Amino acid sequence: MQRLTKATLTGICTQMASHSWSEAEIDELVDPRLGMITGFQDLLDELEQLRKIDLGTTPQAMSVQGATKHE
Repeated sequence: MQRLTKATLTGICTQMASHSWSEAEIDELVDPRLGMITGFQDLLDELEQLRKIDLGTTPQAMSVQGATKHE
């Protein structure tokens, strides 16, 4: 996965239907300086780590039951 750039995030905001983003808001997502939010790149990195987990080897949770048919 490539690192997030301001140009990429600006392009996404332009292409997607959303509210207007100020330059300061986009800058904060790309390179957080206020310490109030996680940088968008950090979130993408965490999602990438989760995506790499092989869930096929993870046992089903005991409290999660499959759907049953009521006949």
